[in-house]
Amino acid sequence: MRTICKAPFRGLGVVLGLGVLSLLAACGGKQSASHSAESGDTLTLHHAAYLRMIDMPEGYTLAELINPWDTTQLLHTYLLIAADDSLPTHLPAGTVVRTPLQKSLVYSAVHTSLLRDLDALQGIGGVCDAKYFLLPEIQEAMQAGKVVDCGDTMNPDIERIITLQPDAILLSPFENSGGYGRIEKLNIPLIECADYMESSPLGRAEWMRFFGRLFGKAQKADSLFKAVEQRYTHLKAAVQDSTRHIPPMSVMSDLITGSTWYTPGGRSTIARLYADAGAHYIFAEDRHTGSLPYSFERIYERGRNADVWLIRYNQPTTKTYKELESEFAGYKGFKAFGERNIYACNTGIVPFYEEVPFHPDRLLEDLIRIFRPDVPTEKTQRYYERLTD
Repeated sequence: MRTICKAPFRGLGVVLGLGVLSLLAACGGKQSASHSAESGDTLTLHHAAYLRMIDMPEGYTLAELINPWDTTQLLHTYLLIAADDSLPTHLPAGTVVRTPLQKSLVYSAVHTSLLRDLDALQGIGGVCDAKYFLLPEIQEAMQAGKVVDCGDTMNPDIERIITLQPDAILLSPFENSGGYGRIEKLNIPLIECADYMESSPLGRAEWMRFFGRLFGKAQKADSLFKAVEQRYTHLKAAVQDSTRHIPPMSVMSDLITGSTWYTPGGRSTIARLYADAGAHYIFAEDRHTGSLPYSFERIYERGRNADVWLIRYNQPTTKTYKELESEFAGYKGFKAFGERNIYACNTGIVPFYEEVPFHPDRLLEDLIRIFRPDVPTEKTQRYYERLTD
């Protein structure tokens, strides 16, 4: 692998969560977020705000990731060059990635689920945080020794990674990191999966076109996204017609953890899905794209009269109203609790986090059945079920 740098190295930030750790900062991290290849053919992206791809006349694809925390700067530039092609003589600053990837290390189950949809699971050689990978294909591959468990995302097993010799590492960037430890010294391309920072569901889903090009599945990725986009747009239009006649239900989210209640920001993809499904989110006016840490009192102030309450949890058994009350007595004070209008998703059993990022149309349809029963949809809930006593 070859990295060509024409600008100083710039640290980008610690990598956390289901796709967590350190990354290689973009060579050319100081570049402004303007087109760096005027002679190329820019691929049309309708929804992704932080991704730009340009097919260059020399036969490779230049992918520019815009820094979500400073959109005047580039987060990273990749030069996707077919493994069988020789390197062009004059290349712009960026990280060379030979495609298709054959033995990548993937940190997040979100991306492995997408790769299954693209028929590209054979391009995975290792994973981190293996316990979060629900896909049976990945579990079976690990048992057969075809996929290596490279440890925890916060503290990956460097020796296993060196032995694996992956052709790229897919992980998620976070703001204000100060270095990447040993992993950045391995001379392995680090693919910064900033798709989670997109504020629209289709914006994040459109990143599948980038991942498709990494794994040699460009056509399949483009076709899949087109189908997702069309279905999402159709469902959203049906809801908009419905809202002209029926006032929206109000909705609140999630559960308290310790003394803090984390709820989606008003500009998050989840909040956008609520709106597109015809509901009024209790923090719709908020401008944040991430989670909001609130006290119980603040949530109660805004959500005590919410019509619907959506919760996500992870446990071996199905949660009940009785269990909720035993966990925190304050839940009883909410209208949705008293009227038995809570819908729950057990993410330990249902592949919510694995599917929704690149199939937001599936969640949108689920939500429409809850918020807009007058809109024709399929009859089976995929993620959320009404909570029982």
